[in-house]
Amino acid sequence: MDLEAQYDKLYRYCYFQCKDVQAAEDVVQETFLRWLEHYPGQKEREAIPTLYTIARNLCVDLARQRTHLPLRESDRQTPDPTGDWAEKWDLERVLARLPQEDQTLLLLRYANQVPVQALSKLTGLSRFAIYRKCAKLLAWCKDALREEESP
Repeated sequence: MDLEAQYDKLYRYCYFQCKDVQAAEDVVQETFLRWLEHYPGQKEREAIPTLYTIARNLCVDLARQRTHLPLRESDRQTPDPTGDWAEKWDLERVLARLPQEDQTLLLLRYANQVPVQALSKLTGLSRFAIYRKCAKLLAWCKDALREEESP
């Protein structure tokens, strides 16, 4: 398994959950430490849902321990000089209107490219239900973006 690629994807997931750079880094490191300690020799297919489950549980534990810190403007990525940053912020605004569970599903499926089979294990939903839910959420996002564009 390409641990470096999984590290980056888990970091993105944890940052999305924690909204804090340092906390996300700490959670990802702890995730891999626990995975290596408790699941030595686990096959790649099985490792992805295990890593996300550990990370999710650590993020929940962290949220219980502290108050939620808002995303600071300085934590945002530097705007793209081509002008794509405005579209990205529109998308962020639209996604923020979705329930946290739906935001997480879209992040894992499309940004982190977690396989549907792994998502099925993580969420307890069937593969068919995940395909349907993702299609419905994407259609809703497209409609919401169109509404924002029209004056």
